[in-house]
Amino acid sequence: MKTAGIIGGMSFESTIEYYRILNEMVNEKLGGLHSAKILMESYDFDVIAFHQKTGDWQKLGTILANSAKKLETAGADCIAIATNTMHNVAREVQNSINIPLIHIADATAYDVKERGFEVLLLIGTKYTMKESFYVKKLAGEYGLKVIVPNDDEMDVIHNIIFDELCIGNIFDESRMKILKIIEKYKSFGAECVVLGCTELPNIIKEASVPVINTVHSHCKAIIKEII
Repeated sequence: MKTAGIIGGMSFESTIEYYRILNEMVNEKLGGLHSAKILMESYDFDVIAFHQKTGDWQKLGTILANSAKKLETAGADCIAIATNTMHNVAREVQNSINIPLIHIADATAYDVKERGFEVLLLIGTKYTMKESFYVKKLAGEYGLKVIVPNDDEMDVIHNIIFDELCIGNIFDESRMKILKIIEKYKSFGAECVVLGCTELPNIIKEASVPVINTVHSHCKAIIKEII
């Protein structure tokens, strides 16, 4: 078995899920007492969130690239960034290392297409929904039609993620707000919803359209690389 290098802590709530799911998947495949070989660097998310707010993606690229290099030096055979949003700096991270970066949007697109969907609703942080890095990969590289919410709906989802989910608070009222947005875009042709924030699976388990859990998709791709 190879060793996965995980860049986590963005937030710790979703990184916990990565650790759990990766170990469960390895055990399911190999049985016995097998578990995943993982090296991890976990950040103080407040520092990362500050640079996101100020738009200093160059600084963030340097920070995550340094983590990837450290994990490679420590023996990681591949790198995974345990968050959707920070794949905005995926190119910088991959260019800094000599081992593969397992990109969450590639893994997500694979699952969307495997399930036969062509039109998806993408929800996540404002950065993921508004910046081009995620939509371009899904649409440009995989030919998927991507729908994103309007600006007011983006604010609602973004605030739920940062003010509640990232610190482990899950409220039914917030769940209903997100489900209402998903229902709206079902009528606009969305065949599935991509939970493009790794905290969203903690609050959205099912919806009026099939749900693509990007944490699960990413973990499957990581397991394929290390086993």
